This record gives sequence, C-alpha cells and structure tokens, in this order.
Amino acid sequence: MISEDIKKEYEELKNNIEKYNYYYYVLNNPLISDTDYDKLFKKLITLEKKYPELKTPDSPSFRVGGKILKQFNTVPHTVPMLSLDNTYNEKEVIEFDERIKKLLNLKNVEYTCELKIDGISISLRYENGILIQGITRGNGINGDDVTENIKTIRSIPLKLKEPVTIEVRGEVFMPKKEFLRINEERENEGLNVFANPRNATAGTIKLLDTSEVSKRHLDSFIYYILEPEKHNIKTQIDALTYLEKLGFKVNKETKLSKNIYGVIEYWKYWTENKNKLEYDVDGTVIKVNNFEYQKKLGNTARSPRWAIAFKFPAEQAITKIKDIIFQVGSTGIITPVAIFEPVFLEGTTVQRASLHNFDYIKERDIRINDYVKIEKAGGIIPQIVTVLTTKRTGEEKEIKIPEKCPVCGGKVGKMNSQEIAVRCLNPLCKAKLKRNLEVWVSRDAMNIQGLGPKLIDRIVEAKLVEKVSDLYKLDHFKLATLGHGIGPKMISKILQQIEKSKNRGLEKVLYALGIPNVGKKIAKDLAIKFKSIDNLINAEYDELISIEGIGEDIAQQIYDFFRNKRIKDIIDELKEYGIKLTQENEGIGDIFKNMNICVTGELERMSRRELKEVIEKNGGIFKDTVTKKLDLLVVGKNAGSKLEKAKKYGIRILTEKEFFEQFKI
Repeated sequence: MISEDIKKEYEELKNNIEKYNYYYYVLNNPLISDTDYDKLFKKLITLEKKYPELKTPDSPSFRVGGKILKQFNTVPHTVPMLSLDNTYNEKEVIEFDERIKKLLNLKNVEYTCELKIDGISISLRYENGILIQGITRGNGINGDDVTENIKTIRSIPLKLKEPVTIEVRGEVFMPKKEFLRINEERENEGLNVFANPRNATAGTIKLLDTSEVSKRHLDSFIYYILEPEKHNIKTQIDALTYLEKLGFKVNKETKLSKNIYGVIEYWKYWTENKNKLEYDVDGTVIKVNNFEYQKKLGNTARSPRWAIAFKFPAEQAITKIKDIIFQVGSTGIITPVAIFEPVFLEGTTVQRASLHNFDYIKERDIRINDYVKIEKAGGIIPQIVTVLTTKRTGEEKEIKIPEKCPVCGGKVGKMNSQEIAVRCLNPLCKAKLKRNLEVWVSRDAMNIQGLGPKLIDRIVEAKLVEKVSDLYKLDHFKLATLGHGIGPKMISKILQQIEKSKNRGLEKVLYALGIPNVGKKIAKDLAIKFKSIDNLINAEYDELISIEGIGEDIAQQIYDFFRNKRIKDIIDELKEYGIKLTQENEGIGDIFKNMNICVTGELERMSRRELKEVIEKNGGIFKDTVTKKLDLLVVGKNAGSKLEKAKKYGIRILTEKEFFEQFKI
C-alpha cells in the first residue's frame, strides 16, 4: 500500500518537471538549472522504480524513451489529413483571393499568414487533458500510431493545462543545429548522412527504439484544432491563442493580414529572411481566418479550398566539379570532398561539398568534371542535388576509392563487412593524430588555449608529438625548435595551459579521448558512475549498458576501446604525467538560484565559457540575450548593445569587478 504522502510527492514532482519542461522547451525561458532539473528527474525515476503502480500516462519519464517497439500500428484519422495546394507566384495568390471572395460574396477577406515548417505532419489526441495517441499523416486517411515516440518530444505536452478532450494537428521538425550535430556524428561513424532536416525527422519518428528518438531532440509547432466549434473558437488566430493556453508550442511568427496584399508582403519578408530561423521552412501558409467561412468554402477531395501554400522559390546553383580531395578524420574515416568552380548561393560563395562516403558517390554516379546542381541543406550545408548527365562530354573521370591513405600512405579498408565507411587502418596516421589532438585541446575537452590547428600541424610534422599523451612531454626546448612565430612568451603560455589542463578531471578526459559515440553527456555520465579511469577500464559490458542513454552498440564500443593496448599505454602515460583521472562530485551552490544572468563585453578574470560554468554550478541560468525577464547583466570591457537594452528595461547591472566582489566567487 502506497502512503498518501508518497502519492502527493509523486504528483508534485511530476507536475513540477512538466512545468520546467514547458518553460524550457516551449517558452525558451528556463526556470531552474540543468543540474537541479536532473536531480528532480532522478527522484521521479527512483519513485517509479520503487512504486511502479504510481506511473501514469503523463509521466515525464516517458520523455527519455526506453521502449523497443515491434512495429507501428496503422490507425484511421478522425478527419482526413488533407494536403495543401501550392503556388510559387503572386499572380496565383491574388487569383486565390479573388476566388475566395467570389465564393463568399465578400469584398475583402482576412487571412492568417503562417510559416510552412518543413517537417512531418502529426495528429495528437487528448482525453481529459492526457495525451492518448499521436498519428502520422500516412496516406491522409490512415496513419501510423507513433505515440511512444511523440512522448519523447519535450515541446509536446503529455498533460494539458485544462482537462479537455481534443484533437490537434501540427508539425514535428528537427532544428538546424540538431541536424548538423546528428549528421556530423553519422559521418564520423561512417553512416549515411541525412539529406535534410525533414528526412532526418521522418526517419527519427519511425525508429523502433524510443530512447534513440529521445536523443535526437525533435521539436514541434501545433497550429490546428479539429472541431473548433466544440471549444467555442471562431477564428484561426483564436485557435492559436487557445492552443498556447493549453500548453502547446505555437509559432510566434504567425500574423493576421487584413487583405491579400499583407499576405504577399509577409511572404516577401520571409523569402529574404528564412535562413535566420533556427528551423527549416519552405514557404508560407495562407488560411482564411474565419472558421465559419472555412466551413462554407469546404474541401476538394485532396485539399481545403480555404488555404494555400505559398512556397519559396528553390535556391539552387549549377557548377562544375573540378577535383576530389580526401579528408581523414580522428577515427581514420576517409571522406571524399568535391571541389567546385566557385558559385554564389544563398548569400555565400560555395567551393566545396562533402560527398560523405563512396557508396553515396556510386549511387549518384558522381564524377570529376561533372556539372551538378547544388543547394544548401537546411540553408547551411552545400550538397549535390542532381548530376547533369546531359552535359557530359566524355572527359569525366570516375571517383575511385584510394588504394592507400592519402595522408600517411597506410593501408585502407573497412572495420567489418557491414560498414559503409572506408578508413585508414594505420594507427600512427598523422591525419588521425592531428584530428585527435584538435579534439583533445578543444574547449569542451582539455581546453588548452593557444594550440590551434595550424600549430598542431607543425608540432605533428616536426614529430614532437606522436600520440595525445606526448603533449605533456613538451618543453621550452622542443617547442623552440619549431622556429618562426613561436617565441618565448608564446611557449610559456602554451606550457602553462598544458599544465593547467592536468586538473580538468575524468569527465573532460573521457570526452577528449575520442571514444566512438561518446559525446559530452555520456562522458559525464561515465565519470559520475565509475569515478575513476581504472573503474571504467575494468567495467563489464553489463555495467556499461545499465547506464541510461547507452545502448548495446555504444556499450560494446566503450568496452572494446579500453581493451585496446595502444589506449591502455596512453592512459598509463597520462597517469605518469599527473593528469587527473578521477571524478569528484562537485558541490552545487545556490548563490544564483533561479537567477537569469547575461554577460556583455570582454571579461578579464575568466572566459565567458568559464563564467557560464560558475553561474550554472551555483544554481543560475546563463542567458545569451537580454529580455525583460533577465535578473542581472554582467558588463565587461567594450560592452555592446545589450547594455543599452538592459538600461531600457531597468535590469540590474554590475561591472565584472562588482560582480566578483559582491558574490565572493
């Protein structure tokens, strides 16, 4: 029998966690630090493990996934999910308006202007405020039940702010930053990359492992209510307001236009400014605002008469592949890169694009001297869309897998028969070493300032370093042999930074080592779990897989990594040089508890990144921008526009010196 106190504690925990999720993922205004949030979440998990019968369908623990699904069931839509008619020009938009006015016998019609998010459509069903089902568009009549995956999307409420029974629709998408992160990981692992964020979203939402879906950080915007009259809603603008009131994430860029000319201005503005957004859009959506008018206009068999998608013109360019170069990554993966004749596209000059792997080249029959059509995936990454085979002259050359490593001349091949990537198999390859060193010295790893890629190149070429642990054998004499541009002052600074890096701790070392598929979060989880490098080296596979977020493949990779003799030798040397290979549970202060703090200008005492860590470790929330909700602005030298904005809002302002003196940091 569970006591009433336990039940009450569980409900409060659950409600608080969802509230913090809402403020973080929907309002983009965190109320507590990540550390405090993690403590609450762990407490919830502990209670659910101890009292399984407590767990309810709206538990935030569904957010992290964990279920392995066998398949997705096909279910019918309550109302068909129709497609929208498309147009690409103003003339057809004006004709659409004329048609609407004629059918309604009106002189003028109000429209809502919404951004057309380039993701996948989803329908969500709630019963008494609880999410009971999430369905993909499918063929419009039937869709796949992806409820368990939908629950991992933190901007979608598991429980509404009102206990209503309602069905809503919207778009699930992948933010551009997440798309870049995932593709970088996949390329490093030798996997096929996603062509664009929409494909990545579609692939993610259909994964059978819900924990993998959770890791990919999908987002959502909700924009439609089925049967709005049941909720006494009369316009699309009112529907969006009500959706926001229920706790859904609604796109803030939606505008109400008094006529069709406002619609065209809205489209023109976003045609120019779409790349400033953090997510992909491929046009605008125009809807008759009044629901009574929508009902009168009705639908065709395929699409509603009261809405149209006003698409952005496709931005592509044609160029020629002049050459192919091969890049070698830290794990030895050889990536072919196309070198183009320079071409201007979406505001920048494009001269190269990754071709990812040799299967990608073979499938598309890409050749040197081919003319190709290119675009930017997500408005960021240049990629080849089409090979213009009709322009071939016979001078094109096939791209072949190199017979040896383009950097060290070593043997190349695949780790196993299932792998897509081709790698340099030489453990002493200079290119691999250079990439390993770049990761090792990076801010998120050992944070050794002054050792940039160019200097790393010189150090490796001079054979001063042959593995990462050799950094700690560098001295004044060795660095002085590099000659030009490396003076005594610079050498002293570098050696001081190397010495300082010895105390970064186990978490940073694990990230710096470049263990396959181990990013910052997993490195931190491993450090907290095992406390020392020796404990981790001696860990069994079952211990590794028991850690939340580590699946079978990653567990095996970690296990194998620490059984590699070369890695063991490096770790022994790191011990010998006095690198801290243990993790202490740092005490978390609360002097900045729940304070929103922003920084402007140049700091003298520590870097902005270091100050961010200090603020967050002491319960504060580090903000990148000044808003009315900011509690404090810390001002360094050459402060920017943030200072004027803070003065305008009446926000508390402290100089860097005043800040450190007042809070005694």
